[in-house]
Amino acid sequence: MGVITVTAKPVALVTELPGRLNPFRVAEVRARVAGILTKRVFTEGSEVSENQVLALIDPAPYQATLDSALASLAKAEANLRQYQAQASRYGELAPIHAVSQQDYDNAVAAVDGGKADVATARANVATARLNLGYATLVSPIAGRIGRALVTEGALVGQTEATEITSVTQLDPIYFDFTESSADLLRLRRQVEKGELKSIAPGQTKVTLVLEDGSVYSHSGRLLFSDVTVDQTTGMVTLRAEIPNPEHLLLPGMFARARLEQAEDQNALTVPVIGVEHQADGSATVMLVDPQGKVEVRPVQLGSLQGDSWIVLGGLKPGDRVIVEGLQKIGPGAPVTAVPYAPQAAPAAK
Repeated sequence: MGVITVTAKPVALVTELPGRLNPFRVAEVRARVAGILTKRVFTEGSEVSENQVLALIDPAPYQATLDSALASLAKAEANLRQYQAQASRYGELAPIHAVSQQDYDNAVAAVDGGKADVATARANVATARLNLGYATLVSPIAGRIGRALVTEGALVGQTEATEITSVTQLDPIYFDFTESSADLLRLRRQVEKGELKSIAPGQTKVTLVLEDGSVYSHSGRLLFSDVTVDQTTGMVTLRAEIPNPEHLLLPGMFARARLEQAEDQNALTVPVIGVEHQADGSATVMLVDPQGKVEVRPVQLGSLQGDSWIVLGGLKPGDRVIVEGLQKIGPGAPVTAVPYAPQAAPAAK
């Protein structure tokens, strides 16, 4: 009979919870100035870099506005130089009463007004440069660009900031899922009693099981749990960050998260194949007693971790549990116990 010897060992408690993937960042590319869209320079569904040019709005009106603002600035600066020269001359003549004090005060005030005019003209130039720059639409982030929402020749930004397209950052990607507040409370109480060792949120490992049943190759980490409980469902929202370098994961996809929230430092485990479930829902295992005979013992099971049950009661370290040949024996039967060795799958012919 193949047996395993029960030993206490650290076991990470894994919880599997459903959820959906959400983008790390989404940026809407909108027209910030009004005009005719003259060119679209991106391919739908392609990867774009930050500040990459995506579309062009007719820049002619904004170039003309900039030219006018530059001319107004030049005129204001010329006037200021004239006011300053006049104020300087009056400053020399006023002490000898060659000009009136009023004329001198007016010249000084004209200099101050000229400086204000120059400042206003410079602000107008800056505004005109900004508007001209807004005629070139660029990607605010790096990511995958979506479909085009307008075509060349469309009038955009006339009454509102027309959305041209959107860019989604997919690496990394968020996975949002929920866990019941009752489970969280029970876990916290077990940690407080010392029954379990808590894992820090930044170190909690998250593994995704995809819709086709495959396990995603990159594991992520738990970022945070929400500070409120949904009143209608009694669930708490959690968020994990998952690496997505191949862009296999897409926003909206359903998946299940295997979450390591705590660790049992002295867990007793038994392989699934060594546990029998009775009609009333109870569980039993067959042991080899010190006399070499079969003993049936009821056990209390905890959670299923991989291919083993965590046993909460009924076993102690050193017990020998039969996991192979259960169909050939019964209670009290003498057996020869040998360590269980899982057989490898036969090679394909």
